[in-house]
Amino acid sequence: MEKPLTGKVALVAGGTRGAGRGIAVQLGAAGATVYVTGRTTRTQPSEMNRPETIEETAELVDEAGGRGIAVRVDHLVPGEVRALVDRIRDEQGALHVLVNDIWGATTMEWDKTVWESSLDIGLHYLRHGVETHAVTSHFALPLLIETPGGLVVEVTDGTDDYNSAHYRVSFFYDLAKASVNRMAFALAHELPPHGATAVSLTPGWLRSEMMLEAFGVTEANWRDATERIPHFAISESPAFVGRAVAALAQDPDVSRWNGQSLSSGQLAKVYDFDDLDGSRPDCWRYMDEVQDAGMPADVTGYR
Repeated sequence: MEKPLTGKVALVAGGTRGAGRGIAVQLGAAGATVYVTGRTTRTQPSEMNRPETIEETAELVDEAGGRGIAVRVDHLVPGEVRALVDRIRDEQGALHVLVNDIWGATTMEWDKTVWESSLDIGLHYLRHGVETHAVTSHFALPLLIETPGGLVVEVTDGTDDYNSAHYRVSFFYDLAKASVNRMAFALAHELPPHGATAVSLTPGWLRSEMMLEAFGVTEANWRDATERIPHFAISESPAFVGRAVAALAQDPDVSRWNGQSLSSGQLAKVYDFDDLDGSRPDCWRYMDEVQDAGMPADVTGYR
Protein backbone atom coordinates (compact mmCIF):
# COMPACT_ATOMS: atom_id res chain seq x y z
CA MET A 1 0.00 0.00 0.00
CA GLU A 2 1.13 3.56 -0.72
CA LYS A 3 2.57 5.34 2.31
CA PRO A 4 2.74 9.02 1.30
CA LEU A 5 3.93 10.19 4.73
CA THR A 6 6.89 7.82 4.92
CA GLY A 7 9.83 9.79 6.26
CA LYS A 8 7.60 12.39 7.93
CA VAL A 9 7.63 12.91 11.68
CA ALA A 10 4.53 13.92 13.63
CA LEU A 11 3.89 14.78 17.25
CA VAL A 12 0.36 14.12 18.46
CA ALA A 13 0.22 15.87 21.82
CA GLY A 14 -2.67 14.33 23.70
CA GLY A 15 -2.83 11.06 21.78
CA THR A 16 -3.96 8.71 24.52
CA ARG A 17 -7.55 8.38 23.38
CA GLY A 18 -10.36 10.01 21.40
CA ALA A 19 -9.49 12.29 18.50
CA GLY A 20 -5.80 12.21 19.36
CA ARG A 21 -5.65 8.44 19.07
CA GLY A 22 -7.62 8.52 15.82
CA ILE A 23 -5.26 11.13 14.37
CA ALA A 24 -2.12 9.27 15.44
CA VAL A 25 -3.33 6.01 13.90
CA GLN A 26 -4.30 7.58 10.59
CA LEU A 27 -0.98 9.41 10.33
CA GLY A 28 0.63 6.03 10.92
CA ALA A 29 -1.54 4.45 8.25
CA ALA A 30 -0.06 6.98 5.83
CA GLY A 31 3.45 5.92 6.87
CA ALA A 32 4.46 8.61 9.37
CA THR A 33 6.57 8.22 12.47
CA VAL A 34 4.28 9.44 15.25
CA TYR A 35 5.29 10.52 18.73
CA VAL A 36 2.27 9.93 20.96
CA THR A 37 2.19 11.83 24.22
CA GLY A 38 -0.07 11.87 27.22
CA ARG A 39 0.00 11.16 30.93
CA THR A 40 -1.55 7.69 31.08
CA THR A 41 0.81 4.76 30.69
CA ARG A 42 0.46 1.12 31.57
CA THR A 43 2.30 1.75 34.83
CA GLN A 44 1.31 5.35 35.63
CA PRO A 45 -2.30 6.49 35.21
CA SER A 46 -3.45 10.10 35.25
CA GLU A 47 -6.37 11.58 37.17
CA MET A 48 -8.51 10.77 34.13
CA ASN A 49 -8.72 7.25 35.56
CA ARG A 50 -9.22 5.73 32.11
CA PRO A 51 -7.89 2.42 30.75
CA GLU A 52 -6.49 3.79 27.48
CA THR A 53 -2.72 4.31 27.39
CA ILE A 54 -0.18 6.00 25.16
CA GLU A 55 1.52 2.62 24.62
CA GLU A 56 -1.72 1.22 23.17
CA THR A 57 -1.97 4.14 20.79
CA ALA A 58 1.64 3.68 19.66
CA GLU A 59 0.98 -0.01 19.03
CA LEU A 60 -2.07 0.90 16.94
CA VAL A 61 0.12 3.26 14.91
CA ASP A 62 2.52 0.36 14.27
CA GLU A 63 -0.33 -1.94 13.27
CA ALA A 64 -1.61 0.69 10.84
CA GLY A 65 1.73 0.76 9.04
CA GLY A 66 3.60 3.62 10.69
CA ARG A 67 5.97 3.83 13.61
CA GLY A 68 4.51 4.78 16.97
CA ILE A 69 6.65 6.11 19.81
CA ALA A 70 4.95 6.62 23.18
CA VAL A 71 6.41 9.27 25.49
CA ARG A 72 4.83 10.18 28.82
CA VAL A 73 4.61 13.96 28.97
CA ASP A 74 2.66 16.36 31.15
CA HIS A 75 2.26 19.28 28.77
CA LEU A 76 1.78 21.67 31.67
CA VAL A 77 5.41 21.09 32.67
CA PRO A 78 7.72 23.10 30.39
CA GLY A 79 10.75 20.99 31.20
CA GLU A 80 9.01 17.80 30.10
CA VAL A 81 7.91 19.36 26.81
CA ARG A 82 11.38 20.74 26.19
CA ALA A 83 12.88 17.30 26.81
CA LEU A 84 10.36 15.75 24.41
CA VAL A 85 11.28 18.12 21.59
CA ASP A 86 15.00 17.60 22.29
CA ARG A 87 14.41 13.85 21.98
CA ILE A 88 12.57 14.25 18.67
CA ARG A 89 15.43 16.40 17.37
CA ASP A 90 18.05 13.86 18.48
CA GLU A 91 16.19 10.82 17.14
CA GLN A 92 14.62 12.21 13.95
CA GLY A 93 16.30 15.51 13.15
CA ALA A 94 13.02 17.11 12.13
CA LEU A 95 9.35 17.61 12.98
CA HIS A 96 6.87 17.98 10.13
CA VAL A 97 3.45 17.84 11.81
CA LEU A 98 2.36 19.09 15.23
CA VAL A 99 -1.12 18.19 16.45
CA ASN A 100 -2.22 19.90 19.66
CA ASP A 101 -5.09 17.79 20.98
CA ILE A 102 -4.51 18.10 24.72
CA TRP A 103 -7.62 18.39 26.87
CA GLY A 104 -7.65 16.29 30.03
CA ALA A 105 -10.97 17.39 31.54
CA THR A 106 -12.22 14.99 34.20
CA THR A 107 -15.57 16.67 34.89
CA MET A 108 -17.99 18.41 32.56
CA GLU A 109 -20.23 21.20 33.83
CA TRP A 110 -23.22 21.86 31.62
CA ASP A 111 -24.99 25.20 31.21
CA LYS A 112 -23.07 26.88 34.03
CA THR A 113 -22.51 30.62 34.23
CA VAL A 114 -19.13 31.82 35.40
CA TRP A 115 -20.48 32.38 38.92
CA GLU A 116 -22.23 29.02 39.08
CA SER A 117 -19.22 27.11 37.80
CA SER A 118 -16.68 25.46 40.02
CA LEU A 119 -13.65 27.70 39.76
CA ASP A 120 -11.30 24.73 40.13
CA ILE A 121 -12.98 22.85 37.28
CA GLY A 122 -13.15 25.94 35.07
CA LEU A 123 -9.52 26.86 35.54
CA HIS A 124 -8.63 23.20 34.93
CA TYR A 125 -10.26 23.55 31.49
CA LEU A 126 -8.14 26.58 30.72
CA ARG A 127 -4.89 25.14 32.03
CA HIS A 128 -5.22 21.70 30.43
CA GLY A 129 -7.03 22.79 27.26
CA VAL A 130 -5.28 26.07 26.48
CA GLU A 131 -2.07 26.52 28.45
CA THR A 132 -0.82 23.08 27.38
CA HIS A 133 -1.22 24.00 23.72
CA ALA A 134 0.76 27.20 24.21
CA VAL A 135 3.56 25.43 26.08
CA THR A 136 3.81 22.74 23.41
CA SER A 137 3.86 25.20 20.53
CA HIS A 138 6.51 27.30 22.27
CA PHE A 139 8.96 24.40 22.37
CA ALA A 140 7.97 22.41 19.27
CA LEU A 141 7.66 25.12 16.64
CA PRO A 142 11.35 26.07 16.47
CA LEU A 143 12.05 22.49 15.34
CA LEU A 144 9.06 22.35 13.01
CA ILE A 145 9.97 25.51 11.11
CA GLU A 146 13.47 24.24 10.35
CA THR A 147 11.89 22.20 7.54
CA PRO A 148 9.68 24.09 5.05
CA GLY A 149 6.15 22.75 4.65
CA GLY A 150 5.38 22.16 8.33
CA LEU A 151 1.80 21.81 9.54
CA VAL A 152 0.25 22.70 12.90
CA VAL A 153 -3.24 21.43 13.70
CA GLU A 154 -5.06 22.85 16.71
CA VAL A 155 -7.86 20.42 17.58
CA THR A 156 -10.94 21.99 19.14
CA ASP A 157 -14.70 21.53 19.42
CA GLY A 158 -16.75 23.50 16.94
CA THR A 159 -15.92 25.66 13.96
CA ASP A 160 -15.42 29.39 14.32
CA ASP A 161 -18.72 30.00 12.53
CA TYR A 162 -20.65 27.66 14.81
CA ASN A 163 -19.02 28.74 18.05
CA SER A 164 -19.42 32.43 17.30
CA ALA A 165 -23.19 31.95 17.13
CA HIS A 166 -23.71 29.35 19.88
CA TYR A 167 -23.03 29.23 23.60
CA ARG A 168 -20.93 26.11 24.12
CA VAL A 169 -21.71 24.08 27.25
CA SER A 170 -20.53 26.55 29.92
CA PHE A 171 -18.56 29.77 30.38
CA PHE A 172 -15.20 28.04 30.83
CA TYR A 173 -15.74 25.37 28.15
CA ASP A 174 -16.83 28.03 25.67
CA LEU A 175 -13.76 30.11 26.47
CA ALA A 176 -11.35 27.18 26.23
CA LYS A 177 -12.55 25.98 22.83
CA ALA A 178 -12.74 29.47 21.36
CA SER A 179 -9.20 30.10 22.60
CA VAL A 180 -7.89 27.08 20.69
CA ASN A 181 -9.45 28.36 17.48
CA ARG A 182 -7.83 31.72 18.10
CA MET A 183 -4.45 30.07 18.68
CA ALA A 184 -4.55 28.68 15.15
CA PHE A 185 -5.47 32.14 13.87
CA ALA A 186 -2.46 33.67 15.65
CA LEU A 187 -0.07 30.95 14.50
CA ALA A 188 -1.31 31.45 10.96
CA HIS A 189 0.22 34.93 11.10
CA GLU A 190 3.50 33.79 12.63
CA LEU A 191 4.30 30.65 10.63
CA PRO A 192 4.00 31.54 6.91
CA PRO A 193 7.30 33.44 6.78
CA HIS A 194 8.86 30.12 7.77
CA GLY A 195 6.97 28.08 5.19
CA ALA A 196 4.55 26.52 7.69
CA THR A 197 0.77 26.38 7.97
CA ALA A 198 -1.59 26.47 10.96
CA VAL A 199 -5.25 25.45 11.06
CA SER A 200 -7.85 24.65 13.65
CA LEU A 201 -9.79 21.44 13.16
CA THR A 202 -12.88 20.08 14.82
CA PRO A 203 -14.37 16.60 14.65
CA GLY A 204 -18.11 16.31 14.84
CA TRP A 205 -20.01 14.41 17.53
CA LEU A 206 -17.15 12.08 18.34
CA ARG A 207 -17.61 8.43 19.22
CA SER A 208 -14.69 8.51 21.63
CA GLU A 209 -14.08 5.75 24.12
CA MET A 210 -15.70 7.88 26.83
CA MET A 211 -18.73 8.70 24.69
CA LEU A 212 -19.33 5.08 23.71
CA GLU A 213 -19.03 4.06 27.35
CA ALA A 214 -21.48 6.75 28.44
CA PHE A 215 -24.03 5.46 25.94
CA GLY A 216 -23.40 1.82 26.86
CA VAL A 217 -22.46 0.86 23.29
CA THR A 218 -19.38 -0.06 21.27
CA GLU A 219 -18.16 1.04 17.87
CA ALA A 220 -19.77 -2.12 16.47
CA ASN A 221 -23.29 -1.33 17.73
CA TRP A 222 -23.17 2.44 18.27
CA ARG A 223 -26.40 2.97 16.34
CA ASP A 224 -28.28 1.42 19.26
CA ALA A 225 -27.62 4.67 21.13
CA THR A 226 -29.83 6.57 18.67
CA GLU A 227 -32.86 5.01 20.37
CA ARG A 228 -32.06 7.20 23.36
CA ILE A 229 -30.53 10.21 21.57
CA PRO A 230 -31.71 10.20 17.94
CA HIS A 231 -29.31 12.95 16.83
CA PHE A 232 -26.40 10.66 17.73
CA ALA A 233 -26.99 9.31 14.21
CA ILE A 234 -24.70 12.06 12.91
CA SER A 235 -21.77 10.94 15.09
CA GLU A 236 -18.39 9.93 13.70
CA SER A 237 -15.48 7.72 14.69
CA PRO A 238 -12.09 9.15 15.72
CA ALA A 239 -10.69 7.75 12.48
CA PHE A 240 -12.65 10.35 10.51
CA VAL A 241 -10.86 13.36 11.99
CA GLY A 242 -7.67 11.30 11.79
CA ARG A 243 -8.11 10.94 8.05
CA ALA A 244 -8.69 14.68 7.83
CA VAL A 245 -5.30 15.38 9.43
CA ALA A 246 -3.57 12.78 7.29
CA ALA A 247 -5.06 14.37 4.18
CA LEU A 248 -3.87 17.82 5.23
CA ALA A 249 -0.38 16.47 5.95
CA GLN A 250 -0.18 15.00 2.43
CA ASP A 251 -1.44 18.09 0.61
CA PRO A 252 1.41 19.94 -1.15
CA ASP A 253 -0.88 22.98 -1.27
CA VAL A 254 -1.91 22.83 2.40
CA SER A 255 -1.03 26.51 2.84
CA ARG A 256 -4.34 27.36 1.13
CA TRP A 257 -5.99 26.47 4.45
CA ASN A 258 -3.73 28.67 6.58
CA GLY A 259 -5.62 30.29 9.44
CA GLN A 260 -8.90 28.61 8.62
CA SER A 261 -11.28 26.84 10.97
CA LEU A 262 -11.98 23.43 9.44
CA SER A 263 -14.11 20.38 10.19
CA SER A 264 -13.68 16.71 9.40
CA GLY A 265 -16.93 16.67 7.42
CA GLN A 266 -15.84 19.67 5.34
CA LEU A 267 -12.45 18.15 4.50
CA ALA A 268 -13.95 14.77 3.60
CA LYS A 269 -15.64 16.42 0.65
CA VAL A 270 -12.45 18.11 -0.49
CA TYR A 271 -10.05 15.18 0.00
CA ASP A 272 -12.51 12.37 -0.81
CA PHE A 273 -12.21 10.21 2.32
CA ASP A 274 -14.83 8.33 4.34
CA ASP A 275 -15.43 7.31 7.91
CA LEU A 276 -14.94 3.67 8.89
CA ASP A 277 -18.48 2.77 7.80
CA GLY A 278 -18.07 4.35 4.36
CA SER A 279 -20.15 7.43 5.20
CA ARG A 280 -19.20 11.13 5.34
CA PRO A 281 -20.95 12.71 8.31
CA ASP A 282 -21.21 16.49 8.06
CA CYS A 283 -21.92 17.13 11.71
CA TRP A 284 -21.68 20.88 12.01
CA ARG A 285 -23.98 21.58 9.09
CA TYR A 286 -26.39 19.03 10.57
CA MET A 287 -26.18 20.65 14.00
CA ASP A 288 -27.07 24.03 12.56
CA GLU A 289 -29.74 22.97 10.08
CA VAL A 290 -31.36 20.04 11.88
CA GLN A 291 -30.62 19.64 15.57
CA ASP A 292 -30.45 23.31 16.61
CA ALA A 293 -33.37 24.09 14.32
CA GLY A 294 -35.54 21.70 16.33
CA MET A 295 -36.05 19.31 13.43
CA PRO A 296 -36.48 15.56 13.93
CA ALA A 297 -33.33 13.50 13.58
CA ASP A 298 -32.72 12.67 9.94
CA VAL A 299 -29.21 12.34 8.53
CA THR A 300 -30.35 12.15 4.92
CA GLY A 301 -28.00 14.37 2.98
CA TYR A 302 -25.70 14.80 5.96
CA ARG A 303 -23.79 11.51 5.91
